[in-house]
Amino acid sequence: MSVVTVTVLSPAEKVIYLIFYHAIFVFFTWTYWKSIFTLPQQPNQKFHLSYTDKERYENEERPEVQKQMLVDMAKKLPVYTRTGSGAVRFCDRCHLIKPDRCHHCSVCAMCVLKMDHHCPWVNNCIGFSNYKFFLQFLAYSVLYCLYIATTAFSYFIKYWRGELPSVRSKFHVLFLLFVACMFFVSLVVLFGYHCWLVSRNKTTLEAFCTPVFTSGPEKNGFNLGFIKNIQQVFGDNKKFWLIPIGSSPGDGHSFPVRSMNESQNPLLANEETWEDNDDDSRDYPEGSSSLAVETET
Repeated sequence: MSVVTVTVLSPAEKVIYLIFYHAIFVFFTWTYWKSIFTLPQQPNQKFHLSYTDKERYENEERPEVQKQMLVDMAKKLPVYTRTGSGAVRFCDRCHLIKPDRCHHCSVCAMCVLKMDHHCPWVNNCIGFSNYKFFLQFLAYSVLYCLYIATTAFSYFIKYWRGELPSVRSKFHVLFLLFVACMFFVSLVVLFGYHCWLVSRNKTTLEAFCTPVFTSGPEKNGFNLGFIKNIQQVFGDNKKFWLIPIGSSPGDGHSFPVRSMNESQNPLLANEETWEDNDDDSRDYPEGSSSLAVETET
């Protein structure tokens, strides 16, 4: 008769395993909660057409006059990106001039600041308000799956050696290891992709569609360098990088851009602070007022 021996963890090892497990699990659930319940941020009121302007715009039948109306309104706003045809980006569903990096989400039925994508796994739109939480959720998910897979692997080895006496425990170990490894592989690929996006200061939409500035398309227009790109998502204070609390700089309506030829793109040289009142004005280079404007759906 063969004797099966099963190694039992010491109390100290059990305590260490439990501490690490629950620490990872708390951050995993915390970031998941924040990703789900942090509402997408919408453009503030100064980007919306006023009741009078909206009425004028809708009642105007001449397209060229509509275009000029939007051009005049865009001059008062810190808006520098354009559509592929060089037009001012306007949402005819929300009736607003889109801030830079803002897009309309058809699922949420609203414009979302610095929209990255709509995620069905968290049933929420990922953008400026919750992109940091989404990245942290992916990171802690990867760590959670890795921890489960590594702690279950030793029991998987015992299964192959015939050291697990219970048939039921064999199934549990195999299932747990398989699921953990499967989710780990898929999540690490997704997390790696978003790490690449953060390192380039891009959103998923910008990775597939190059942003267009007043000077033309520029795929690296928001790339400030590796460290500054990370700070654009996680903030300047490193002690908040791992904690799911809001620390992203700015208000989501305007973003710094990399150094370019200032004579070609004045937005990259102008560091003027924009106020919230409608009387603010901005000097544009010669010819900028002739930009074509069309609605973007």
